[in-house]
Amino acid sequence: MAHDRSSGAPVSQDGKRKDILGRKQQVGKDGTRGGRGAHRAAEVAETAEVGADSWALALAPRLAQFTAVARHEHVTRAAHELGMPQPTLSRALVRLEDDLGVALFARHGRTLSLTPAGRAFRAWTEKALADLERATESVRADADPAAGKVAFGFLHTLGSETVPGLIRTFRADHPRVRFQLVQNYGEAMIERLRAGDLDLCLTSPVPDYPDLVARRLDEQKLRLVVPDDHPLARRKRIRLAEASGELFVTLEPGYGLRRITDALCAEAGFTPRIAFEGEEAETLRGLVAAGLGVALLPPPAVPRPGVAELTVTAPRAVREIGVAWLDGHQDTPPVAAFKKFLLGRRGVLLPR
Repeated sequence: MAHDRSSGAPVSQDGKRKDILGRKQQVGKDGTRGGRGAHRAAEVAETAEVGADSWALALAPRLAQFTAVARHEHVTRAAHELGMPQPTLSRALVRLEDDLGVALFARHGRTLSLTPAGRAFRAWTEKALADLERATESVRADADPAAGKVAFGFLHTLGSETVPGLIRTFRADHPRVRFQLVQNYGEAMIERLRAGDLDLCLTSPVPDYPDLVARRLDEQKLRLVVPDDHPLARRKRIRLAEASGELFVTLEPGYGLRRITDALCAEAGFTPRIAFEGEEAETLRGLVAAGLGVALLPPPAVPRPGVAELTVTAPRAVREIGVAWLDGHQDTPPVAAFKKFLLGRRGVLLPR
């Protein structure tokens, strides 16, 4: 789409101005020009969508011009402020009024004054331009190399120790970078990556999807957690098959740790009998301490009374932790710096 330099109105490739909304000169039922335009403007405000026939798309380049003239009530002074020829600005105003089918200014020689419609339009355009300015400042601030923002997701089990330690270390060299932190389970974070809500996430298992890039960073041993008065509590090590007769407490289906638990039990030759399902590992530890079952869990940040944690000797009970991001997504400088930092933590991501 090209633009007419004299008015700023959209034009087609053959040089003719695009007829905004099909025909603005039609007479509406109320007898005014552009009767359809009033209805269309209401639709745009309600849906906040900008399509090929949108008033917003057609008028946006001229809002600043209108606002400058409305502020000065003088075309020449406004043109000087905008750095454009006065005749060009005058033609743009005429075209704007023609497109809207409304007189925005009353002419008094070289000066102008706003009509009632012009005053109403000015209030909305000033708000729109202020919102645009704030939006621009916000996205530019988020991309600032020194003080930008990283939207970072991670598993609940990494929140008490691992992630705070990572951010502390990273900010030693990037003290002003801001973080938006999101704790969730793996599939939910992947959906938020796809939606653009997250830049990076630490998750498990390491995802394998064509639209994502994922890198393995570390692995974490899982333990069989039993009540401290359980007959198995006297053991240091156990083969998982020895727990085949126990009731298990697990995370809900869809959680990565639940998939790992089911897979390890299957490898050990049994399907676990599920007594309770939860959403957070430390809640499961509490259920185990209450004598309601056993669980396969990563190590706690601090020891939990009421339970014993046994090393699983067979099968190999670990979960891989990886970082993932959306393939083809261009990183801002702070995101690129944090991604490089995480990739440099391969093998030393988790506390030992």
